[in-house]
Amino acid sequence: MKLFSKILIIVSVLVSCNTKKEVDKELTLPFFNSAEFTPEWIHKEDYNYKKVHQISNFSLTNQEGKEITKKTYEGKIYVADFFFVSCPGICPILEKNMSKLQEKFKEDNDVLLLSHTVMPTKDSVPVLKQYAIENEIDSKKWNLVTGDKKQIYDLARKAYFADEDFVKTQDEDAFVHTENFILIDKKGRIRGVYNGTLALDTERLIRHIEILKKEG
Repeated sequence: MKLFSKILIIVSVLVSCNTKKEVDKELTLPFFNSAEFTPEWIHKEDYNYKKVHQISNFSLTNQEGKEITKKTYEGKIYVADFFFVSCPGICPILEKNMSKLQEKFKEDNDVLLLSHTVMPTKDSVPVLKQYAIENEIDSKKWNLVTGDKKQIYDLARKAYFADEDFVKTQDEDAFVHTENFILIDKKGRIRGVYNGTLALDTERLIRHIEILKKEG
């Protein structure tokens, strides 16, 4: 009888552990470690936790002429995307949905936005400043950044995995044009990718930001 009781306890513990893992999976966001965007739920105790992909260091200039680096976003949740001022296609829609995020989290100091121009030779600081004025972009919440083209393109492709075409072609001379919004956590790790042209995906992103905020 005692042996049976011990077996029941062991089974209960195992079931409890498995259930806990499933609950964690439902209540936390995955990590994304490659351009394939395969979601991975990695616990803090896991050996691979320390190997989770992080956004690399960068140094760019925002619409106010201020240097923006990885440190600017240290300890912050942020959403990154790629655009250019004269874009007639998806960029106005991206701006509209980023503006929704700006409005939603305008009083939340833990949430920031970051938009990289993929035409830095044309999108100078004065051009970005004018764009910010016209679109009521708050520079304290949302940085529009320009700088070295190679650095920006490397960030898009190797840090944010934002350029789907590059994954297929590996053509470094190709123009970066993506509708992706990339969600980054407070430790600089990718936690979600969303179609920034879709209102429904923007709402899903907002929900995921709220989940990330609970991680502390």
